[in-house]
Amino acid sequence: MIQREYQMNNGFSTGEEDSRGNSDQICCLVDDGDRCRRPAGNASYSKRVQKTVAQRRLKLNIDHQARHTYICDFHKNMIQCARTKQRRPKDSEDDSNEAEMDYPEIDWYHLQVNTLRRYKRHYKVPTRPGINKVQLADAIQKHFKSLPVNEKEIMTYFIYMVKTNGNKLNQKNGINLDSV
Repeated sequence: MIQREYQMNNGFSTGEEDSRGNSDQICCLVDDGDRCRRPAGNASYSKRVQKTVAQRRLKLNIDHQARHTYICDFHKNMIQCARTKQRRPKDSEDDSNEAEMDYPEIDWYHLQVNTLRRYKRHYKVPTRPGINKVQLADAIQKHFKSLPVNEKEIMTYFIYMVKTNGNKLNQKNGINLDSV
């Protein structure tokens, strides 16, 4: 591997190659004691990311010999997933992991702010005025998880709709596909 010298500014490289995620750079992270060898992307190991890693107790550290703070896409996704997952309650640690695996996780943080606001308005989710996207996504996620679900009724309705080639919109408008 070719080592290049870049002018350093407070430990950060100022070369133009760095701003584009130079192809010969590798991830700056040490994962559970082993230096990552994946190519670095354009995501940076910022203070905010470091705080998330510390809060979620991920075994990631920055290699202090690295001349940049770019991380690979694998670690970027790992950190994003850890940020969006809710911790399990401590009283359910003895329970099996089946309940978590049955339901897919919705990443509310990747939705647009307008979508989150429409959900909030439709379901009348109470929030304080002027909250940011992350706070809004948290409030909506909490509301969504509190909604009661009758699985048997939903599955029966779904199977009926699949067999009849119908959807809920057609029923609401009084359109019957059999008559068309």
